[in-house]
Amino acid sequence: MVGCSGRWITRAALVPARLEYMAIDNPIRTSTPSRTSWSAIVAMTATSFVLVVAEFLPPSLLPSMAASLGISEGQAGQAVTATALVGFVTAPTIGMLFPSLDRRTLLGALAVAAAASNILVAVAPNLVVLLVARLLLGAAIGGFWAMSIAVAARLAAPHHLGRALMLVNTGTTAATVVGVPLGLYLGSLTSWRTVFAGVAVLTLVVAAMVLWVLPPVAPAAATGFGALRETLAIRGTRVALTGHVLVVLGHFVAFTYVRAALGLVPDLDAGGVAVVLVVFGLGGFLGNLLIGLLVDKHLRSMRILVPALIATGIAGLAAFPGQTWLVVIAVGVWGFAFGAWLIVAATWMGHNAPEQMEAGGGLLVAGFQLAITLGAGLGGLLVDGGGIQLALTIAAGTSLVGGLLFGLVEGRTDSSLVGAR
Repeated sequence: MVGCSGRWITRAALVPARLEYMAIDNPIRTSTPSRTSWSAIVAMTATSFVLVVAEFLPPSLLPSMAASLGISEGQAGQAVTATALVGFVTAPTIGMLFPSLDRRTLLGALAVAAAASNILVAVAPNLVVLLVARLLLGAAIGGFWAMSIAVAARLAAPHHLGRALMLVNTGTTAATVVGVPLGLYLGSLTSWRTVFAGVAVLTLVVAAMVLWVLPPVAPAAATGFGALRETLAIRGTRVALTGHVLVVLGHFVAFTYVRAALGLVPDLDAGGVAVVLVVFGLGGFLGNLLIGLLVDKHLRSMRILVPALIATGIAGLAAFPGQTWLVVIAVGVWGFAFGAWLIVAATWMGHNAPEQMEAGGGLLVAGFQLAITLGAGLGGLLVDGGGIQLALTIAAGTSLVGGLLFGLVEGRTDSSLVGAR
């Protein structure tokens, strides 16, 4: 019946809730379950993998894309900027655009949209078509990440929420560590258009998996700008979101110019820099896995520890440019912590605003995308005005301040959070 955690309900019980559009024999999840649907979580992991692979393919294929389209590499690089900007707009609004659509259907449709974007990129004759295609991908990515947090909360038992989010985010880290380098390798064997076409086919397969494996998931009871206002009014949310944006902002101020930072290390040639970046990616993979296993029981301590490690890693890179091994360790710690950050932020949101997870997830993702956009610009000003070490120092301080705001804020349910004691 409606309101009983973990129960399945039918259309007859949903009429008062205005969910008549569901078939009478098609049960929908409307509340947090008592058992976790791991197969559905794995399908969402696969979705995050293909979306992130598509998002970051252009940087690895930029020279060949630019040459083929007759544009500069700088123009081709706007394919990434366009994706991030549309993701920022889509994340908090996807719920209000489709207020009554089954979230399983919505996630499947977003994956299909991503596949269509990759097909358009593969056949793009010029920069305009390329950017239009990437705008479509940005909408799919922003919508998926906003909805995935809420859907994961509907598919996972409360004591498994952090682990479920960890698995979904594993698709992102796997795409960074394995998928994007694989795309680069395949691009060296064939054309960049073939690589995007192949990712499109894989994304369609994943879309079918989502529609087949996920159970129907009802939309949130409240959508629209009212839901965003209600979420922001919940105790602690505004301060926590501010801290979240600052943590991610500090990261991207530094990470956007990490190549310049590693250039200060005298013993690192181009191959060494590549190895250090692999260390960052592997650290992110391990951080996602380990913190994901710990966050359900130790959320309060993770809220402070993880951003503190991000700041420590960035500060270490700034402080010891002449010490190769210290730089490698600092970058590994930085990657480890940042790979776990969204899990920590989303798990806290899931506990603090469980009935507003669509709006809360949208705000988290919008904040993330905003920080990406601002971080690159602010970092550029700092690097040009004071040098890379000044930029790294300010980035570390920004992440630390953000972490303190996020970690020390008292949310609505802090007294009852798992691990709060």
